[in-house]
Amino acid sequence: MEAIFLAFVLMLSIFLGFELISKVPATLHTPLMSGANAISGITLVGALTSAGSGLEQVAVVLGALAVLFATINVVGGYLVTNRMLSMFKKKDDKAAGGGA
Repeated sequence: MEAIFLAFVLMLSIFLGFELISKVPATLHTPLMSGANAISGITLVGALTSAGSGLEQVAVVLGALAVLFATINVVGGYLVTNRMLSMFKKKDDKAAGGGA
């Protein structure tokens, strides 16, 4: 019974996430991505906790994989956000800031 409930919650969250993301206007995409990066940072903390628990070997291995994937997600997300924000800077700001 618990597996059915968890599958229902997973399917509901997939549907809700798709509906929410599909209705986000382009002007709010960058702030939304920054918020998603913060959530990925919380995921990274949970993965570190799982990897460092030392309770079972499977938990440590899965925690280490979760640390790897969450780190890639956080770093990649911030790089993409930084690149998107740099597109909105004026060309004069880029020329003035380039020499520093």
